[in-house]
Amino acid sequence: MKGSIRQFLCLALTLTALSANAASRGDVNGDGEVNIGDVTYLIDMILDGNEDLKGDVNGDGEVNIADVTAAIDIILNGGSEEEPYDGPVVGGDISMLTKYEAHQLMAQQQYHINSAHYYDMNGRVIDDVITWAKQQGWNAARVRLFVNPANASATDKGQGVIQNLDTVKVLGRRIKEAGMQFMLDFHYSDSWADPVKQYTPAEWAGLNDEEVTVKIYEYTRDCLRALKDAGAKPDYIQTGNEISYGMLWGPVGTSASNLKKCYSGDETNWLRFTNLLKAAGRACREECPNAKIILHTERVAKPNIMLNFYNQMRSKGVDYDIIGLSYYPYYHGALSNLANALNNLTNSYQDKDIMIVETGYSYHYAISGDYDLTSTWPLTAEGQRQFTADLIARLKPYSKVKGLFWWFPEANEYGLGGSYWNTLHVNDAWYNAGLWNHETGRATPALYELKSFVE
Repeated sequence: MKGSIRQFLCLALTLTALSANAASRGDVNGDGEVNIGDVTYLIDMILDGNEDLKGDVNGDGEVNIADVTAAIDIILNGGSEEEPYDGPVVGGDISMLTKYEAHQLMAQQQYHINSAHYYDMNGRVIDDVITWAKQQGWNAARVRLFVNPANASATDKGQGVIQNLDTVKVLGRRIKEAGMQFMLDFHYSDSWADPVKQYTPAEWAGLNDEEVTVKIYEYTRDCLRALKDAGAKPDYIQTGNEISYGMLWGPVGTSASNLKKCYSGDETNWLRFTNLLKAAGRACREECPNAKIILHTERVAKPNIMLNFYNQMRSKGVDYDIIGLSYYPYYHGALSNLANALNNLTNSYQDKDIMIVETGYSYHYAISGDYDLTSTWPLTAEGQRQFTADLIARLKPYSKVKGLFWWFPEANEYGLGGSYWNTLHVNDAWYNAGLWNHETGRATPALYELKSFVE
């Protein structure tokens, strides 16, 4: 049987091999070239259980099918694939950008509202937000992905739940073409997934635990394949969004007592949850072997819950690379709370990098939360900039903190209101912690401040 498997795999891979010239990291058999011979050699190693690290093509510390995928990528690309970027990244979650752009174009062409644009801080029109942000020092951008946002409520759709796979293909490709790193944020839900709601997509609602584990693998795999085909291969992948208490709890309408949540001090649902993460992670390793996997939580203000989460990941053997955190002052408190969380994480998980994958602060009007820090950072453009500078200064001493992403920076209703509000506006509830001023359309000083994170 082993020989038959080897022959089948070698034949299939031979049909796809186009080039014999590639990077030396794929030279598994040591003959100075990377070609189908290395793939054959690597398959022998996997089938024979040989864990010699010369077969670790993707550099993840293991020798498995993901290394075969990486070797094929090298062969097909003629050795042109670059080593993954390992430096610091800074940018924002720009998931609503295409919708804003579409409405601005409608305002200009149909209603002759020439003011509907993104502007820099000096009032100059920005032709392309992504390439312009790159010029301001951003080197990364994040985009969320829902399973089927058409199933979301009207309220959620009106407040940003629109990102299906087609949306993400377009944005992801633009991000990559601009020379930026692309972070993909799987929500694994039809609508917002966060600490208080992690509802199973409607199409998956009838699946049992074993079936939903298979489904999350297949869905993750298929999405990544589609993104690669579209020129939008992710560099970072979040397998879940703010998953401190688990994910895929059950469909909307499930009674609270039956939701499969994960709590500190209760082992009931952790094995199910970590099996889901393992399945999603396996798809990531196979399809995007150079991408970094992020596990995203938001319990900065509750370090015991946060540490229990990552302890569970370690004890259950979940494969990932980066600890992702949300930090919003109005939800999580002063920077001292963030520092306490970072101290705990860097001491306990020295093998993991850390990213702040969501942050923000308002330039005008308070955002309701548990903390009022307006005496430290006034609700002004300068207060927002000072928050950004103080946050970066607090993060800089931590060598393990490799990323900083502003959430929803692209919010900009300028030129889309007035008598045309119902037709042109993009978001039903203005979010005043973006990096463009709704009342002027101009970039706020905080946007320019962000680049200091990578300088």
